[in-house]
Amino acid sequence: MTSRTGTSLPLVPAAAFVLVWSSGYISGPAAVHAAAPFTVLGWRFVLAALLATGLALALRRPTRMDRRTLGRVALVGFVMNAVQFGLMYVAFDLGLGATLASLLHALSPVLTALLAAALLGERVSMLQVAGFAAGVVGVLLVLGADLDHAGGPVAVLVGCLSMLTLSLGTLGQRWIGAQPDLLWSAAAQFAVSAPPLLVLGWATEGAWPVTDTRQAVVAVGFLAVVNSIVGLVLLALLVLRGGSGAAASLFFLSPPVTAVLAWLVLDETLSPTQLLGLVVAVVGVGAATRTRRTPVPVPGSARDPQDAVGTQ
Repeated sequence: MTSRTGTSLPLVPAAAFVLVWSSGYISGPAAVHAAAPFTVLGWRFVLAALLATGLALALRRPTRMDRRTLGRVALVGFVMNAVQFGLMYVAFDLGLGATLASLLHALSPVLTALLAAALLGERVSMLQVAGFAAGVVGVLLVLGADLDHAGGPVAVLVGCLSMLTLSLGTLGQRWIGAQPDLLWSAAAQFAVSAPPLLVLGWATEGAWPVTDTRQAVVAVGFLAVVNSIVGLVLLALLVLRGGSGAAASLFFLSPPVTAVLAWLVLDETLSPTQLLGLVVAVVGVGAATRTRRTPVPVPGSARDPQDAVGTQ
């Protein structure tokens, strides 16, 4: 497998990364079916922060962050984790499907490039614009005329806001300005995101908003260990081996993989028109993200945003 920069990617880690990223859209809905969204996310980030800290200590990673850098890392992490995931998990709770959520987030790298052109004056190619337009058309085909199957207009709107927040957070990576260690940055970002979500959950969802304790524990553990930590490790390996375009060249593969997982695990099905929309969107995003390096966010990464990739 090769990235769009021509650098070879290791097949097994690349395939594992796509699977891990896609699985987040399955474990997220499963989690909010068992417990309220803010509480689920709060405990996920508590566990992820502890795991990232333990891993950073075990690997003796350098803690080179001054207070200014730490503050910026924390603020960007709050947007990328607490706000972006908070919006998406609320959308899940309202009924937004896994495949559609994945499709919305798959548009984020191209939207980021367009926002960088509009806000920062960066160059954008016509193919990127056309790819984003094709992605939007694909999403509209998946949605269809009746939004009730997608959780209703509010769920779709909240999902779109999550996509926008993801793109804005990616641009915010540039504001960090330094290059702190990936694991320590992730630990800080997870840690700063957990308390506000837990407080918000306690205030709006109650002290124990859990309907299925076993499923909630399994889902939170999976989200923290697999989606947050394993995804981060795979990311580091791919960036090391594939360079700046590694993850963005794989990002567009998530929606079809998510669709298969959602069919197997959540019993989600797509009509022929929705399948056509999925294909149109994937082709559009794939073409747009392969025209030039498109930033995709990584929790805690302050490297060049063109090198950045996210975990789900």
